[in-house]
Amino acid sequence: MPSSASLLWRQYRFERHLFWRNPSAAFFNFLLPLIFLALFGAIVHGHQNELDVIVPGIAGMSVMATTFTALAYNLTFLREQGVLKRIRGTPLPSGIYLAGLALNAVTNAAIQIAIVVLAGRLFFNLGWPPQPATLVVFVVAGVGCFALLGVALSHAIPNFDSAPAVINGVFVPVILVSGVFFDVKHVPGFLRDIAQALPLEPLINGLTGGLVHAHGGLGQHLTALAVIGLWALVGVVLATRGFSWEARRG
Repeated sequence: MPSSASLLWRQYRFERHLFWRNPSAAFFNFLLPLIFLALFGAIVHGHQNELDVIVPGIAGMSVMATTFTALAYNLTFLREQGVLKRIRGTPLPSGIYLAGLALNAVTNAAIQIAIVVLAGRLFFNLGWPPQPATLVVFVVAGVGCFALLGVALSHAIPNFDSAPAVINGVFVPVILVSGVFFDVKHVPGFLRDIAQALPLEPLINGLTGGLVHAHGGLGQHLTALAVIGLWALVGVVLATRGFSWEARRG
């Protein structure tokens, strides 16, 4: 029998093949955030302070899109189409299958962050990340947090037809209120409080520290890291308690 590591590697490679065979998924995961980056970068061209906000904001949105949104969609589809139920009846361990899905999402997030960093270097005068350790810590924390929340959200989606409405009903308000396209310091106090209580705005703060600020370090972003950690714990509880291998349709 192959080892668990060998099985995981095979499943991961299979998930990568499936991903690249779906052009719409590749578009949403890679091209769409870059379109936003190019659009808003052109709008604020010449205003470096605003560019310093846009690039980490798009990076944070990319993490959320490639993990939270992608996993919520994929798990809902796989559950409602009976794929999860059939997978559970095969010799492949359930944990290996789910780990392959998660690693696929993690890979997409890592690639997207690398693309945003490179775009910031080439087109937005940011230079290379001045705090790479801070950047790595927050990318890892953000990927883990939003992946768990994406799995948890899939439990609340009754069928795949309603998935776009439910997922976008969460994704769009969160990116709008969390300072993806603007500095949250310039919004009304109650919106700023909401943004700071959600995981995306703390993630963007941490990414800003890693991508833009040359001074300070991870110690200046411990509060943001704690907020992300609390949401990750919520995700763990909700993702494990509500998980179902079978479709909910009668």
